Amino acid sequence: MIEFVKMHGLGNDYVYIDCFHQQVVDPEELAVQISDRHFGVGSDGLILVCPSEVADVKMRMFNADGSEAQMCGNGIRCLAKYFYENHPISASSHEMSVPGQGLFPASIQVQTGRGILTVGLELDEGNKVSRVCVNMGQPILEASQIPVAIAAERVVDLALPINDQSLSMTCVSMGNPHAVFFCEDLDAIDLSCIGPRLEHHELFPERINVHFVKSDNPQEFTMQTWERGSGITLACGTGACACAVAGVLTGRCQRLVCAHLPGGDLDLNWSEADNCVYMTGPAVEVFRGIWPGQ
Repeated sequence: MIEFVKMHGLGNDYVYIDCFHQQVVDPEELAVQISDRHFGVGSDGLILVCPSEVADVKMRMFNADGSEAQMCGNGIRCLAKYFYENHPISASSHEMSVPGQGLFPASIQVQTGRGILTVGLELDEGNKVSRVCVNMGQPILEASQIPVAIAAERVVDLALPINDQSLSMTCVSMGNPHAVFFCEDLDAIDLSCIGPRLEHHELFPERINVHFVKSDNPQEFTMQTWERGSGITLACGTGACACAVAGVLTGRCQRLVCAHLPGGDLDLNWSEADNCVYMTGPAVEVFRGIWPGQ
């Protein structure tokens, strides 16, 4: 039997297992089973909270189809909340200064497939984590590193023919690959149809996360997401960061911007000071339970 915690960031929900005191034998298989919304707990994936030799904690993230991803923006916020509240002796108490947002009173270092990321924690009167800010690092813009199979240095407002129409695509990696499509009418997008076609398009050798975005004004945009390996989700943290970067690259938004996702809002800042993207949003624990398998 395995103890687990169900958490979500803006409705992007994951099952968390603390591997400091228990072992997961086959995380790929467990991710598929436990994520099933009819026969399992129900989630967008599985996240393991693991010991690290180089940071306070290590995050391993598996999509609902069992594939392992390098990063998850909403997932890392929830992991930081869980770790700080359940491993207080290990957690760092160093302040984190965030450009344009001031100081967060505590922070931890999280080892991810994207590298070691600094996560700032906003605490309430009971010393519980209420909001989390993640330094998501510098965006990767080189097509070969995203990767996108195209003979160009960058993919910015590239016309991509799909479903008898031409879509304007900008590609960004935040440790995992994203394709951003700006449009005027999100309601006109059949995401359940076009999402999987784009995810598995021949241009993307490692598949791709797909986002359709409407620029509301230079300080706000609204987005919807098809996540690689999970399908339509209520929020995607790395995707929101990628959309913010794409908005700046195409002149549609400013560096400090609010992203409106189906599950709620994220505050984003692509800082000119260090070229890093800072993402701030909530993290919520839903319930705890025991999984009978493995």
